[in-house]
Amino acid sequence: MGIPAYHPEVKVLHFCLMPDHLHAVLYVHHRMEKGIATLVRGFWQGVKKLGRACSYSDPSFLFPSDTREELKEACARLEKMAAVLCEELGSEAYYGLAPVFTEMPFIRAMGRYSQLANTIRYLDMNPQRLATKRMMPGFFCVQQGIEIGGCRYDGVGNIALLQAERYDVVHVRSIWVKDAERGERQPLRDYMNSRVLEARKGVVMVSPFISPQEKQVMQVLLDEQRSFILLSDNGFREYYKPSDLLFDACALILSPWPYDAGKRHITRADCLALNRMAEEIIKNLNHERGRTE
Repeated sequence: MGIPAYHPEVKVLHFCLMPDHLHAVLYVHHRMEKGIATLVRGFWQGVKKLGRACSYSDPSFLFPSDTREELKEACARLEKMAAVLCEELGSEAYYGLAPVFTEMPFIRAMGRYSQLANTIRYLDMNPQRLATKRMMPGFFCVQQGIEIGGCRYDGVGNIALLQAERYDVVHVRSIWVKDAERGERQPLRDYMNSRVLEARKGVVMVSPFISPQEKQVMQVLLDEQRSFILLSDNGFREYYKPSDLLFDACALILSPWPYDAGKRHITRADCLALNRMAEEIIKNLNHERGRTE
């Protein structure tokens, strides 16, 4: 929070301190003489000095207040303490003290206006995500070779959904969409509502959720925290993590295919294959539960 004391052209909009890294959102509202990279590098170096100084003293007296004048005085004390420590310990021992940051800072400029709100939300959710991963680590690791009805899938998420009592599919037929475009909306509306009503009864919905209407159903399931299984058209890289919406969902993401870094768009063949797989998954899982309807 002391950055504006040295760089009044910059405002600290938001930050989130995690166990091993720091996120900060900086707003540059006036042209800077030396640029944002110089500011961040200076902050990085200053925090490393603070870390070394705190190794030998109580840090509370270093930053007693957040007023601009007292912050500058505190930083001056920090510089003096660092110099004294370096002299007392010797350069080699001083620079051998464990630093606060072990990697260089990474700077990213925001583009679209919506990125600011999304970034702040992401920072606010970081501690919750970490706690969730620590409580349920298996949910956020890629699990390979999940076998359903003789087919093998890779998966991420709530694997316990494969032990549910009943499953059903979300597959909006193109004929219903065409009818709705001609004004006959009731069949499509009834089907979409039926998927939500079944989910409210505890039925686990299975679908690639490709069409806009299927995505609307998925959004309702997300909003109501209903469980579902999502079939993905691409596999999972080693350190894959679900998107914001799916992270908090009671969902399982399955993919029949390995990760392809070059894949950009889902094809019609992919869509047809995933919809067939969704039908086969519910058929096999319901059969295992003794349900043949």
